[in-house]
Order: sequence, then C-alpha cells, then structure tokens
Amino acid sequence: MALVAPPANDRKRVKVYELKNNDWFDRGTGFCKGVIANQEEARIVVVSEDDPGRELLLTRISKDDGYQKQQDTLIVWTEHNGTDMALSFQEPEGCAGIWEFVNEVQSRLQSLAQDDGLSDDIGEAISPIMLPLPDLGNLLEVENHMRAANGTPGGREALAKFILAHDYIPKLIPLVEMAEDLESASDLHRLCSIMKTLILLNDTSIIEYVVTDEVVLGVVGALEYDPDFPLHKANHRQYLADESKFKEVVKIEDQNIRRKIHYTYRLQYLKDVVLARILDDPTFSVLNSLIFFHQVDIVQHLQSNGAFLKELFGIFTPAERNLQRQKDAVLFIQQCCAIGKSLQANARAQLYQNFISHGLLDVIQFALKHQDASVRVAGTDILVALIDHDALMVRSYIFKAIQEKSKPLTDTLIELLLIEVDLGVKMQMADAIKILLDPNANSASMEALSRTNSEFLAKIRGSLPTMPHQDSFIQTFYDESARKLFQPLKDLEGRENMEDLSIQEVSLYSHLVEMLCFFIRQHSFRSKYFVLSEGLAARVAQLMECPEKHLKLTALKYFRTCIGLHDEFHNRQIVTHQLFEPILKILFDTMPRDNLLNSACLELFEFIKRENIKVIVEHLVSTYREKFQSITYVDTFQNLVLRYDQMHEPPTTQELEDSFTSVDTRISETPHRHGMVNGNKWGQGLKEADPDEEAYFNASDDEDDDLPVNAKPVLNGASPVRPLVNYPDDEGEEDDMDILASSTPETSPQSISTSTQTLENSPTAKSNPTSPPERISEKRRREEDEEDELITSLSSSGSKRRASLTSNTSTNSLRSLRRKNSVTSAKDTGGGPKKISLSIPLKSGGEGGEGD
Repeated sequence: MALVAPPANDRKRVKVYELKNNDWFDRGTGFCKGVIANQEEARIVVVSEDDPGRELLLTRISKDDGYQKQQDTLIVWTEHNGTDMALSFQEPEGCAGIWEFVNEVQSRLQSLAQDDGLSDDIGEAISPIMLPLPDLGNLLEVENHMRAANGTPGGREALAKFILAHDYIPKLIPLVEMAEDLESASDLHRLCSIMKTLILLNDTSIIEYVVTDEVVLGVVGALEYDPDFPLHKANHRQYLADESKFKEVVKIEDQNIRRKIHYTYRLQYLKDVVLARILDDPTFSVLNSLIFFHQVDIVQHLQSNGAFLKELFGIFTPAERNLQRQKDAVLFIQQCCAIGKSLQANARAQLYQNFISHGLLDVIQFALKHQDASVRVAGTDILVALIDHDALMVRSYIFKAIQEKSKPLTDTLIELLLIEVDLGVKMQMADAIKILLDPNANSASMEALSRTNSEFLAKIRGSLPTMPHQDSFIQTFYDESARKLFQPLKDLEGRENMEDLSIQEVSLYSHLVEMLCFFIRQHSFRSKYFVLSEGLAARVAQLMECPEKHLKLTALKYFRTCIGLHDEFHNRQIVTHQLFEPILKILFDTMPRDNLLNSACLELFEFIKRENIKVIVEHLVSTYREKFQSITYVDTFQNLVLRYDQMHEPPTTQELEDSFTSVDTRISETPHRHGMVNGNKWGQGLKEADPDEEAYFNASDDEDDDLPVNAKPVLNGASPVRPLVNYPDDEGEEDDMDILASSTPETSPQSISTSTQTLENSPTAKSNPTSPPERISEKRRREEDEEDELITSLSSSGSKRRASLTSNTSTNSLRSLRRKNSVTSAKDTGGGPKKISLSIPLKSGGEGGEGD
C-alpha cells in the first residue's frame, strides 16, 4: 500500500495543550506538521515558533488512538501513557489538513494489521452496528442493542458513528413528547436511559451535538425522567428555555461567539446539574475540555475587540442613566474575570491589562459603593481576582492615586468595611486589604511569570506607573489610613457594657483584630509603635468581656501572636497594662471544661512556660501566685511557679565556685580581652595581689619535693589548688629558657591574670585574716624596684637569657620565672606566712628575699 502523503502546508500555527489535574496547561505556540517515517510509522511534530530547535510535541500516530476533532480548530487525543493532549489551530484549514492526515494514517495502519492477520479484534470492533428506527414500540430493543455495543471499545466507536451518520438523536426527540402525552412512564424511563448511554459514549461530536439549539430541549426533556427516581420529575427544559438569564449588555456581532456562549452555558448545566450524579471520569474530562476551549475563544475575542470594550466600559460614564444596565455590566465583567482565572498567565495578564486600560478600577469603585449587595459582591470578586493575579500592579495604581491627591482604593475599602452590613462582602473587603498590604503577596507567581515570558511581562509593566519601594506604600498606609481603619476599636475605650454588641459589630471587631494580628506579623516595627500610640492592646483585651465565644478566641489569638513573636516590646506592653487579667478570668470561668476557649488559654500559658519567657513568668507568678496554686487539673501553673522559684533561689557555694572558674576560663580564652584586666593594660600597672596569693607564688620547690607523689600543695589548710600554668623545669637547657623569656607579653600576663583572679575569688583565700591590707601597695612597689634593679644588672652583664627582652617583657617573664625557680614555700606555722628568702642571689650584695 502506498505511503500517505504529508499535509500540503507544513507550517500550521498551533497551540499545544496538556491536561494536568483537570486543567489545560499551555505548552507553547509553534508550527505543526505531519511526518512520514516509514510505511508503519507516522508522527505529528510541533516546533516552537520562538526556538525552532525545540520541539513542543512529538507524538506517534497509532491505529488505536482515539483522535477527536472538536469544533473547527481543535484536535484532542490521549497518549499511550494516559496523558490527554490537544492541538488548537489558528486556522480551520490547518486543523482540517492535520485531521485528514491522521485519519489516512490510521486507516492505512488498520488495513496493514488486517492484511497481516495480526488484529482480528479490530475487524470485529469496527463492524457496523444497525439500530432499528425508533418508536415507542421498540424502545426496549433499541436499549438492548445499545447496551450490548457499549460493552466493548470497538462497539462504542461503531455505535457513535452510527448515531452521527443516521441522525439518530433527532429521531428520538419526538418520542419524548409522545410518551408524555400518553403518560407512559416506562417509555420515558427508557428514553432517559438511551440518552444517558449516548452521552456517556464519551464522543465529542455527540456531546457537542446534544447542546445545539435544535435538539437540546428534547435531550434534557428525556433526561428529566430518571428511572432511579421514578416519582420525581426535573425541570431542565424550563430552566434552559428561560432566555431572560442571557443578558446581552453590549451586542456581540460575531454569531460564532454568541453560539459558543450558549453552548458553554448548556455544557456547564449538563456537567453540574443534569449528569452530576452519573458522570464518569472520561466524560467529565471531555465536558471540561469543551467548556475550557469555548471560554478561551470567547474571552480572547472580547478582550481583543477594542470597540466592544469601549462600549462596555462606557456604560459607567456619568452620561449613562440606565442603572440596570450598569448592574448587568458589572456582573458581565465579573464572569469574564472568573473565566480569566482558568487562563494561562500570559493570556490572563493581557485580559486584565486591556480591562484596566479601559477603566476597570473605576468599575470596581462603582461596584463597591452600589446599594445592591450582589453588585458589591461582584465588585469585590473582581478586585480579589485582580489582586490575586498581580497585587503589585494594583498597589502601583493606588500609590499613583495618592500622589495625585485623589482618593486611593484602600481608603474606599476601609470606609466600606466599616459600614458594610453584608457579612460576606465585609469578609472579602478585609481579605483584600490584607493582600494589598502584604509585602510578600503574589511575588512568587510574578517571579514565575517573569521567568516564563520576561518580554511579555516587561511590556505589560512598561505601561504602568513605577512602583516605589514597598516600605513607602506601607508607611503611607500607617500615616494616613490605619487610624481610620482601627477607629472602632479605639471607640471601645470607656464603654462599660460589652453585652449588647450587634452581629455587624461582632463581625467588624473580629475582622479588625484578625487584620491587627496580620499587621503585627508582617509589619514589625511600624505595627509595634502604632499599637502603642493608639493603645489597641487594651482595647483588644476589652473584647474578652463580650459573650460571643468566637470573638473571645479572636482576641486571645492577638495575645498569642504577640507573645509568639518573642518580642520584648509586646511582652512589656502586656505586662505593664495588666492584660493577663481578662485571660485568667476566661480561664477560671471555663475550667475545668474541656472546650476550645479553655484549651486556647491553657496553650498560651503552656507556651510561656515552655519558652521560659522570664519577663512574663516573673509578672504572672509574682501577681497571681495564689491563683496559680489553686489550679490543679493541669500541671502548667505549678510548673510556672516552680520555674519562678528556680529563678529566685540563691546559688550554692559549689555553684559559686563553678561560676568563678567558668568566668576566669572564659576571660583567659577570649582573645579580645587578654590585653585588659580591670581596665588597665599590662605593662602600665598590675592589680595588687592578696597576701595568700603571694604566699602561694613564694612557695619553695625544695619543700614541695618532700611531699608524696600524689599529694597536692595545701594553702593554709584550704582545699588543694590545681596549678594553672605548666612552667618549664629550672634545670632545662638555656634554649628552653630563651623560649620562655621570648614569650609574647599577651601570653604571660594572661596566665598571671587567670591565676590571680582564681585565687582572689577562692573562698579559702578570702578567709585568711593574717595579712594587713595596708601593706600591700608598699610591698608591690618594693618588688618592682628590685625587679628593675635586676633587669639593669642583667642587661649590663650581657646575660644570654635576657638579651632580647624589652623592659616590659623582662618584667613579665621574670615574674613567671620567680614562681618556679626562685622561691621557697612558706611553712604553715600558726596560720601566717613566715619570712620568705630567695634560693639564689638575684643581685650581688643585695638581700636574698623580701620581708613584711
């Protein structure tokens, strides 16, 4: 058999769609062509128009694939992996060319399979089906034939072809009226079953046909008599025949678009009402696909029609006096924006941009102030859809209005929120205000859009006024609008009775507290000072006196939000104004009942205990200790009291020693503090030492040698003190002494400082009463004079050990040397230090030691 010729026109512009989670995802726009690989293989290829080297689609045509042509420009099929795909052609001729190519390829593949004897099932599956001419006498036979054919895929396909080829549905329609005239319930039930079977064949052509003007009323008429509900009759015909539901605000000249609008409405009714109980997944997917592509065509046509948009938004000019037409125009725009939510990001952005350029924001202002609640709902729906799409764009227009000294949209929303009586509209307005003032609103989606189509985004944003920094917008709100928004909370000051709040007041206070929680989380420092200056925390606490439990919970949520931030500002404010008093009152009123209000209070105090927020723990226990001790059904409050007592109990002696040791160790190990002790630099002056410290440093190594190997030196009967610095042996090589002597000034004084502070802070050292304090300074001066004389002597004799030292370094190294090599230990003869003598002469002709 000869190869199928590819389509004549290889460049057919097309959009590629993929069904993901019941939503059509736009893969991109490109050019489609059919490719013949060999006698048994053919493909459909779509190459991107932006990047010719990238293929948007490469699919192999199989003889079993259920390709379906919908409308004049759409081809839908299911891939081998189960993915639903669609090609939306720009021109009907292109769609027809590819559709003819697919049909020829499939026919050739089926013929090859039959010739080879490899697929006998297909020959049986596509065998024609003949149904008798329908009348009331043979409806049972028709129903049985359809039920038998519906059991196999081939039978379903053959049945669908027969129904379309022989115009079988128009032949069934008159039987509905005849059975109703005869009041034959059995015939009506069979007609309903036949219509269900035909629709559930999942054939696109049949579904599109049943919603046409000629047969739609007859089809839904048959579906009114459901055999599952024999005593019930629906009113589908009455609903669809009511033309008053279709309001043409601006005349649509294109008849194809008008027809698609009607078809979309009927398909939506079939899916949501008539077939809602019996729809299977394939039919549901087909209905959704048809609705989606109809809506795309409708919206794209309307938003690109400049004359239509000009007339539509011209309805809201002062010259228009027809209020009903204005209302219908708002509802029409609401429907367009609702459809726009399902569009791809680029198409949706183009729709909103065209609407805004023709005055969409003025329409929103008009709708929000309308006296009809349905119009106000529509206006808030449009606003929320616009904010969800691009909050930055809406903020830019609001800021532009502020700069032009005109009333911004936020002020309009605030005014309407305070006076709105419809609770649903009030909630939507509160949400819109929060989204507009959210610094992070919609940033992720806009970043994703910029990555996918940066040129398109730049084009859209290029026509908008430049958005200043986010902080400027929020600062303007706190300077000019926030006080008006929270004025009802401030007005609670001085109100004694909270029992008589109306439903609207309760709803308003609830939304205001929710927004206050939101602002505290999002606008940290601005919200803190605004709450403080306006005194709003006390007003929120006042709401806990109202009888409505949900309002109490909302007020409690405010304090939980503040405390959860771990912000000292909010904690101090709550403590200063005694705002735990109403919370404890709620707790005592609801305990020990296990309800939501009581549990929320318990969770708040449990959080304070778990996070150990000391300022609040101190305030709570010191103020409400007796009340806490009386609550025994949970252990949270006993633990708070215990935590408070642990914070205030005096430290033990062992803890003091540990704290001194850790502080001294921390000082010695901190590199930035080794050059300073008590504010003095080393080399400029030393701290005066305690006499017991000197006794330790003047102890002799000779006497220590008499101690056992494991014994440790004892200072005046005190506990042994571990040596802090390991000094080199005095019998070592002179090179070792050079290393010791050349140590940096930063190291040696640090060691001296550590040992000095440890001994000074030792309880034993402080308990020795023998040394007179007034002799310490004199003794220190005498030591330094002798050390200076020693340095001079060593410098003049050219001693190798001190040749490379400066005077300060010599002084420090000498003191270290004296501790190891030059002193004898003091004997404990009655608790006081004995006379200390140097073991080697340091200066010729001088004294060998120091006397007290």
